[in-house]
Formats: sequence, structure tokens, C-alpha cells
Amino acid sequence: NEAKKLCIEYSNIKMGLLETRNELSSEALTNLYSALHNIGFEIIGDKKSRLIEKVKAIVIDKVHHGDRETMVANWSDVIAGSIHYEYNYISNLFSSVEGITIEQYIIRQKMEKVKELLVYDELNLSEIAHNMGYSSASYLTNQFKKNTGMTPGQFRKLVNKERKAIDKL
Repeated sequence: NEAKKLCIEYSNIKMGLLETRNELSSEALTNLYSALHNIGFEIIGDKKSRLIEKVKAIVIDKVHHGDRETMVANWSDVIAGSIHYEYNYISNLFSSVEGITIEQYIIRQKMEKVKELLVYDELNLSEIAHNMGYSSASYLTNQFKKNTGMTPGQFRKLVNKERKAIDKL
């Protein structure tokens, strides 16, 4: 909406990524930065930050919006193939900037999705494990407890189920 208000022509907007049709002038970029800043967003300008944001967008898309068929077995291939960089470079960059590995980031995203599914209370733990690409409910339970300090059953019993926004993980 802010880009439209500023008459910035774009070809695509997805998961916080704005692809403009033309190179923005410094004035247009300043105006966009200001408009986005006023509503709580920021422009990520350098190439390394954009790569990290692309990795996050891929993970979020696959974990939160994918289905069992799109649940990823080999994340390194998917990420490297989507971004067109060597996975080792992407992984080292991500770790150095974010302070966690890509694997840890994926696990955090998966745990938030599992929490969401537990809150909905429509699937049993085995179904959740299957949908999330885990080999068994016990493996999911172990990972859930390791990351949250409680079992999925304990989480289901909580009255106030605290969850983090996916962009804050």
C-alpha cells in the first residue's frame, strides 16, 4: 500500500520482499523508507541482509504454508537452489548475522507451527508429527520438550499458550 501511495511501480510483493520494476531514485527510496518506518517496517538494503531474509522467507513459507508434500527433507538443497548460492556460504552468513544456525531457525519455526496445531486441537500428536515431517510422535515430543521445556501434552493444558510471532524467532 505504501508503494502504491508513492506511485512506485513494482512487479511482485511476497513475504516482505518488494521487487520494483525500475531502479528507485534516492528521493523515492528515502520516501519509501520514511513511509515504511512510520508504520513499523524497515528497508533491508545490503545484499547479505537480503540473502538472510530470503532464507527466512523460504523457511517460513515451507513450514507455515506448506503441506505434508512440501515439507522439506533436505533443507540445504531447497535453500541453495532457491537462492543460487552455495549452502555453506549461506549457512555461515546466516549464523554469523543471526547468532543461530539455519537448522535452529527451522526448528524454531517448526515448534511454533506445532504450537499452532496444538492450540487448534484438531489433530492428534501422531498426525501433527506426520504433517510436520517428523519420523514419529516421540521424536517430535523430544524436540518439543528440548525447545520449549514442556511436552506437547503439557502445552495443550496451558490456559495462556504463549507463542512468538514467526518474524521474531
